[in-house]
Amino acid sequence: MSRIFREYKKLNLNQITMEISQYWKKHKIFQNSFSFSNKKKTISYILYEGPPSLNGNPGIHHILTRTIKDIFCRYHALKGKKIFRKAGWDAHGLPVELNVEKEMGITKNDIGKKISIEKYNNFCKNFVSESLKKWKLFTKKIGYFIDLDNSFITYNAKYIESVWWLIKKLYNQNLIYKGFTIQPYSPAAGTGLSYHELNMPGTYKKVKQLSPFLKFKAIKSTLPEKFKNILGDIYFISWTTSPWTIPSNTALAFGYNIDYILVKTYNPYTFLKENIVFSEKSIHKVLLYHQFYPVSSSIEFDIYDKKNHKIPYVIIEKFKGKELIFSKYEQLLPWFKPYYNEKNAFQIIEGEFVNINEGTGIVHISPTFGMDDFIIAKKYNIPPMLVLNKENRPVPLVDFQGKFLENFPHGFSGKYVKDEFNTNQENFFSVDQEIILFLEKEQKIFRTEKHIHFYPHCWRTEKPILYYLLNSWFIKTTEMKDKMISLNQKIQWYPGFTGKKRFDSWLRNTKDWNFSRSRYWGTPLPIWRTETGDEEIVVGSMKELFLEIQKSIKYGFMSQNVFKDFILDDMSDNNYDKIDLHKHILDKIILVSPKGSPMKRESDLIDVWFDSGAMPYAQFHYPFENKEYIDQDLLFPADFISEGIDQTRGWFFTLHTISSLLFNSIAYKNVVSTGLILDQNGRKMSKSKGNTINPFDLIDNYGPDAIRWYIIFNSEPWDNLKFNINEVHTVMKKFFGTLYNVYSFFVLYANIDGFSYKEEEYFDYYTGLDFWILSELNTLIQKTDDYYSNYNPTKAARLISSFVLDKLSNWYIRLCRRRFWKEKYTKNKISAYQILYKCLIVVSKLISPITPFFSEKLYVDLNSVTEKEDSKSIHFTSFPSCDSNLINKKLESRMLWIQKIITMVFSIRKKNKIKIRQPLQKLLILVSNKNMRFQLEQSSEILFQEANVKEIEFPSSYKNLEFIKHIKPNYKSLGPKFGNKIHRISEAIKKFSQEKIKEIEKNKTCVLFMEKEKILLSLEDVQISTEYIKGWSVLFDPKFTIALDLRITDFLWEEGFIRELIRHIQKFRKHRKYDVTEKILVYISFKGNYDFKNKVQVILQKKKDFLCKETLALDVFLQENVTKYEGEIEKIYFEEKFILYMQIRKVENIKI
Repeated sequence: MSRIFREYKKLNLNQITMEISQYWKKHKIFQNSFSFSNKKKTISYILYEGPPSLNGNPGIHHILTRTIKDIFCRYHALKGKKIFRKAGWDAHGLPVELNVEKEMGITKNDIGKKISIEKYNNFCKNFVSESLKKWKLFTKKIGYFIDLDNSFITYNAKYIESVWWLIKKLYNQNLIYKGFTIQPYSPAAGTGLSYHELNMPGTYKKVKQLSPFLKFKAIKSTLPEKFKNILGDIYFISWTTSPWTIPSNTALAFGYNIDYILVKTYNPYTFLKENIVFSEKSIHKVLLYHQFYPVSSSIEFDIYDKKNHKIPYVIIEKFKGKELIFSKYEQLLPWFKPYYNEKNAFQIIEGEFVNINEGTGIVHISPTFGMDDFIIAKKYNIPPMLVLNKENRPVPLVDFQGKFLENFPHGFSGKYVKDEFNTNQENFFSVDQEIILFLEKEQKIFRTEKHIHFYPHCWRTEKPILYYLLNSWFIKTTEMKDKMISLNQKIQWYPGFTGKKRFDSWLRNTKDWNFSRSRYWGTPLPIWRTETGDEEIVVGSMKELFLEIQKSIKYGFMSQNVFKDFILDDMSDNNYDKIDLHKHILDKIILVSPKGSPMKRESDLIDVWFDSGAMPYAQFHYPFENKEYIDQDLLFPADFISEGIDQTRGWFFTLHTISSLLFNSIAYKNVVSTGLILDQNGRKMSKSKGNTINPFDLIDNYGPDAIRWYIIFNSEPWDNLKFNINEVHTVMKKFFGTLYNVYSFFVLYANIDGFSYKEEEYFDYYTGLDFWILSELNTLIQKTDDYYSNYNPTKAARLISSFVLDKLSNWYIRLCRRRFWKEKYTKNKISAYQILYKCLIVVSKLISPITPFFSEKLYVDLNSVTEKEDSKSIHFTSFPSCDSNLINKKLESRMLWIQKIITMVFSIRKKNKIKIRQPLQKLLILVSNKNMRFQLEQSSEILFQEANVKEIEFPSSYKNLEFIKHIKPNYKSLGPKFGNKIHRISEAIKKFSQEKIKEIEKNKTCVLFMEKEKILLSLEDVQISTEYIKGWSVLFDPKFTIALDLRITDFLWEEGFIRELIRHIQKFRKHRKYDVTEKILVYISFKGNYDFKNKVQVILQKKKDFLCKETLALDVFLQENVTKYEGEIEKIYFEEKFILYMQIRKVENIKI
């Protein structure tokens, strides 16, 4: 018989991937996956692709996010929905620029000097174009079906125009403004950051910092009267973790109602008397237990000898912080003065944020480097430490590179305030250390400590940020947060706590969004202003800009229109390809104000997160084209988005912000936030740690399906995954290997019998086992459908795996194996083929969202023969429908009980080292539940077969079981409960019958009547042990107890020996690669114990026919020594050092 279904020598997932990739290419499956959807009338499932940054190569975490998105698009396509899945690429921003600077060997300061902005931007564009090639290849290799041919990219002129339109709409609604505020600033990146960037996972890092307790000398004449008569100077003690900000100090903040104390003590450095002020609750932070001790009088204080190990202190005065408000102090480092309003500097002000749990209760205020500092200074008209530079412009004492100004005294000129900013050399001392040393010499420090705290770092450079006074553009998210919080309630988050807690909390504490960036490669701010800033316009379209330039030409500010070749109202791609809307072009454009003054563009770019958050609209060039997609909700909002958990404060936030503010709508209905992929030890992967994994190598080595299945199966999408490459190999062998074996088993016998599903279905010939597997199959369909629809692919994968491994392979096929071995092509055998085929087809469809290549291969190999379906690809088929009429929960439960019993039998055999092939005489199954006992009796045939026993009994009572229970009192429990009654109760317990012991075991309690007294005993009051009859082994389960007779008679041993020999012959056949239909001759000889040899010879003669039938042997020959013959010999060791030698030979031209 010719082989119909395709057979394979071994499983090779890489080979399957390559073969299916070619199949998809030949039949244009990838492209048709979109045109196939387009045959349907309306789009009913919309994916928004979070555009990955084209800042280099994809990482292993991108396999997870792209797999998750692919799974649910494929699933909903199988459910008959038309899918919108358009690829997108984030081409702008800091991640790209930092990589380009690294490649070019430049820094941000070199741009516009050593290299023109135009050349730099072109380099960036070329860089992302090269990255895009890698990303497209990665997308295809991982099997992510997404529309690459019609993708959007953020540097495209159409995309930028839509972003401008959104900015203008925000401006027209008075939702953006410009202002000086303290913002997170990254000197290493050379740009300000938004607060959602500052709160990305991992941005706050633990650092150890030298933290001084500073002595600010009070100006006594400004203090309340009660302090003026204090002998000696008075110092305000303030603690800081940022010594580099001390030169910029212009105020000290006290808590209005906080209790403070004036303490007289000795300075631990100089041992001179000092009067110091700090909060009462911080006394032991300032005056450490091991270094200071209190005294009650000045006499005790004055007799102090500095040779003593501890320093005395005495409290002179207690008072509220409000008493010192507006008192003044001497500038600690009088190197600079504020360029304006100096008279208001260096005074004490009230601070509601003053925290007595950390520090001294006195906060050093540096308005140019702290948000709270800036706000409170503005409230009290305290000047920031701004000085005039050479251009006569006010600047802070630290420049944008993170360095002190060049005119700093005492050797601090041009020094980096953080060592991490200095890429050229390593300083022996940090600036913080140098400032502390300087202050110690000046006797302006009380003491110094090492402090560990978390400090924010840039999300891209991983270097510290500074809080810096920036003149930036902001979106009024704070003003609109109630709307954003309300709309969030309409979104389904997976897992739920991400949206209800994490995202909700972020929205409630949101700050205005700083969306301007001082970089070069990105979407330019479409805002032009006069030099004085009193006139401005926001451009919202190319047409508007074009006409504004024409107006400017008339006024003589420009000589020609840089977009002269652009055709207004022509929305073709060719027309927009003529223009470049980046900084090097737009900075040349000077517009004219309504009053006739020249206006230059605001030099900043738009936050790259605004770019990506604008994708629902900009991907369609809305509102200039495809207006109906948004306005008529045809492609808005998305049904589904998914990215990493870090995007809660990134893309998820910006999507939600823009849609809430401008469209009063959610941008997405369902969102899955994925966890991190860690290394196998639970550490975050990073190049510096050397624990990263190249995703291309991973895919090439194991195939995309194995990686996808491993990631999805091992942890739910939102949980962190410890990635272990060795486990990927295990997945290949366990799940894919088992499914491959099931397929191989099916096609082996289907090809022998010529099965191709051409016969009708013979339901009358279905066995109980058939109905059971069909019930399990339909339950699997039902539950898998539910898990996929609720965005939990992990539960779906685990359920499918359990079905394939535990039910289909290890149970149904094992129990049905002899049906397929039968030589006749009966209706019973045909039914088995049909059911196994159904199982394989259904499983292939259920796994297809997760494993697109392997499932395609399985489906095509099966369906190409039977032609039961007319689809060229599994991904164009329908999700399996559940036939509820075939679901039989009672049958499933019964088989579950049987499997449990067999597992218990196997456990006993393993414990006693008795092989499964060795028959045993009797199995007792004690079941108290009548219904369960009846059902098990109905399935006794399976129990006989699997337990491999000759007899099975179902006793209803322990009386029939050959073991005895023993019970004794547990005095530790009885004593505290019953006191002097314990002796009588103990004697009664010892007399318990077997039934009474059973009662307390079953019910966990029993009642004991003693002299008209009712005693309630619990299971903990007794100790029960079991004594087994020799030769039996007993195992207990909450539902039933089994007892297995382990005694092996000669008759049983003979049968076991033959079965073991059959196994070796079959194994040897497979090793010799003989076809299952080919006949063989078996040659056997022995070596060892003479009596045992005779015993085996007798058995072989007696069981020869059975042996030949089971192994397709024409004959079995007993030889003196088969080793003298040519050919491969199998050596088998039996008991008593007995060796059996075996040789098999194929009989040519004879098949069954």
